[in-house]
Amino acid sequence: MSCSIHERAEVNTMTTATKRKRETTSARQRFWLALPGWTRSLISNKKSAAGLLILGFFFAIALLVPVIAPTAPQRMVGRPHDPPSEKFSFGTTRQGQDVYSQLVYGAGGSLRVGFITGTLVIIIAIAVGVTAGYVGGLVDEVLSLFTNVFLVIGGLPLILVVASLVEDPGPNTIIVVLSITSWSWGARVLRAQTLSLRNSEFVEAARVSGEPLWRIIAVEILPNMTSLVVSSWIGAVLYAILAEAALSFIGIGDPNAITWGTILYWAQNNQALLTGAWWTFIPPGVAISLVGLSLILINYGIDEITNPRLAKS
Repeated sequence: MSCSIHERAEVNTMTTATKRKRETTSARQRFWLALPGWTRSLISNKKSAAGLLILGFFFAIALLVPVIAPTAPQRMVGRPHDPPSEKFSFGTTRQGQDVYSQLVYGAGGSLRVGFITGTLVIIIAIAVGVTAGYVGGLVDEVLSLFTNVFLVIGGLPLILVVASLVEDPGPNTIIVVLSITSWSWGARVLRAQTLSLRNSEFVEAARVSGEPLWRIIAVEILPNMTSLVVSSWIGAVLYAILAEAALSFIGIGDPNAITWGTILYWAQNNQALLTGAWWTFIPPGVAISLVGLSLILINYGIDEITNPRLAKS
């Protein structure tokens, strides 16, 4: 009799555990199915999932700055060029500032420049390229002329000119100039794709039914260029982050602003390489490389999702 009671207790325990496991599994499945299709595709792809994980890590750092940064980035807290230790995990700068705090604060500055610039660039590229490709005629000729002019004008040389005219050039100046000068390549690519889509049956049907221009572009054409638009946007974000780092490194920018580029500038200005203070320039360099790697992985993942033959090769 006692054995049967124990057996029933074990069966009840197993039944309860099985029910909980099923409930947890069903909750996960409901959450997974509730996600948009493109989100599930990105997470399922190994390359894009790895890229999103790395990028999400740096975004978390930028958002949690008040929590994880021990001191203000410009506060002198230790001896000059103190190597990494228990007190300062990333060492100190020539001025005795905590490199770890600067690295954490710099994440927000660099990501802000990259993503704001990339978004502005792709908006201008869509407005110019898709409009030129769909409308055609004189509008196409005029917009193509502007596009070719900006293709010739380099963003970095223009920033050098603007920096010499502006009293305190900084991240905002870099965002504005890069946004104005970096849209032309994306506009040209989107124009070529629009030319191949504007005579499609679904576009012709929308035109015959009297749909306005903005709706044809937004509803009929752009959804068929999603992968191209996202790839162009990712490229613009990556270019902006690298351009900001390069310009800040050579002294074009506000040295008091905290970005990964200005950290490299001060490391170079304080002769960190000659003095062997590797902890002042390797961490920001690795951070920039990891963000670039994450964006490239996401781009590769999108290519494989939109073109399954790439995933098999």
